Amino acid sequence: MILYNVTTSIEPAVADQWLEYMRTTHIPEVMETGFFLKSQFCRLLNEENDGITFAAQYYCLSVEQLEEYQTLCAPALRADMEKRFAGQYVSFRTVLEVVE
Repeated sequence: MILYNVTTSIEPAVADQWLEYMRTTHIPEVMETGFFLKSQFCRLLNEENDGITFAAQYYCLSVEQLEEYQTLCAPALRADMEKRFAGQYVSFRTVLEVVE
């Protein structure tokens, strides 16, 4: 099992709007691609900067499946996020193998 983690720090001024977008639009659209089995959405409690930080986590069966998602679906989903919140967030992505 592969865990695809997207950590995002969002500016406090737009955090509520972004959170609503994530819950009602972005995460459902990611899940509708069919590449992931489940997702979870977390807020970091030990923030060290001026932003509010969240982690969206998606589980899939293989690295190949994740790569296919990144090629076919991720560019449009990222473009929509950028269009709505340009310059108001920073994201980084990690890929983890679930061991147990």
